[in-house]
Amino acid sequence: MAGNSNLGAAKSAKNDEFYTQYADIEKEINAYIEYNPDVFRGKTVLLPCDDPEWSNFTKYFAQNFETLGLKKLISTSYAVESKQYKEGYQLTLFEEQNPNFDENKTRKNGKIFVLDHDTNNSGRIDINDLEWHYLEGDGDFRSNEVKALRNEADIIVTNPPFSLFREFLAWIVEADKQFVIIGNMNAITYKEVFPLIKENKLWLGNGFNAGNAYFRIVGESRDYANGVFDENTGLVKFRNCCWFTNMEHGRRHQLLSLMTMADNIKFSKHKEIKGKEYAHYDNYDAIEVPFTDAIPSDYDGVMGVPISFLDKYCPEQFEMLGITEKIVDSTVEAIRIPNFTKYDRPYIDGKRMYSRILIRKKQ
Repeated sequence: MAGNSNLGAAKSAKNDEFYTQYADIEKEINAYIEYNPDVFRGKTVLLPCDDPEWSNFTKYFAQNFETLGLKKLISTSYAVESKQYKEGYQLTLFEEQNPNFDENKTRKNGKIFVLDHDTNNSGRIDINDLEWHYLEGDGDFRSNEVKALRNEADIIVTNPPFSLFREFLAWIVEADKQFVIIGNMNAITYKEVFPLIKENKLWLGNGFNAGNAYFRIVGESRDYANGVFDENTGLVKFRNCCWFTNMEHGRRHQLLSLMTMADNIKFSKHKEIKGKEYAHYDNYDAIEVPFTDAIPSDYDGVMGVPISFLDKYCPEQFEMLGITEKIVDSTVEAIRIPNFTKYDRPYIDGKRMYSRILIRKKQ
């Protein structure tokens, strides 16, 4: 399997049918529970964009309904006609053999699954108590029907369509809800996203194992993930996926263990750092730190670090100043060196660098 990600191709093609593995969901949610065991207790959780028959999100929260102490679980799906793989779509026995099945509605209407009580008198609430019916519309999260469910919920958890990430995040923020969602790490640089990060209203979640996310696919989705589909596992690998959240977890507050600038120059494992001085940008009053583990512990000035730094960012250790993109505020303006022709990204000796987050060590 190739190691490169093709999320961009998936986004351009608007092919969004990638299904998250149960183990990844469990690992992520456990991080919030470990930080606060009651984080989900008494809460209504909404799983929009979710295809409940296929989704491990629905399975996880339904199976752990009582353990988490949920008040209510709501899961919704898009109508078949709205999906890229609609021609190859096959009914599940779950739907076809259910009394609610409607041959006309099944392709044009979304579905809603609700879990909030013991329907089969088993003495516990679990996945067997899920009740479902067709939505009036196609299940689009922007519809008034699904907006009403959003407004009812306390926490929103899902893997939203890659092609609609900006709009989906705005939809959540508009309602001021807690959330745990999956997205492309490059979304950090979006003008709709970075200000939320800087204002401490959004941060990265606990993360996928070794930064690698593996998704199951259906239909023809593999056509838009060339080079990353594994015929043996049936999974697609993405290297730049991450969890975005506004819910606390312990790893977010772990201080980075760092070397001094002198020790980095002497001992760093990176050839760009070892035996060299830290470069200063042409257009920003800041030094270039190309690797998170090369951040010098004793430097008090402004530093430019990769966007992947956010995976290790501890708000008690560093101050977030801005980003070297077109997202500019007074703080970033103050860091700019006057009379340079471009400020879209940092430059060193006239060479354009990658996007950098501007940080400073907290005193």
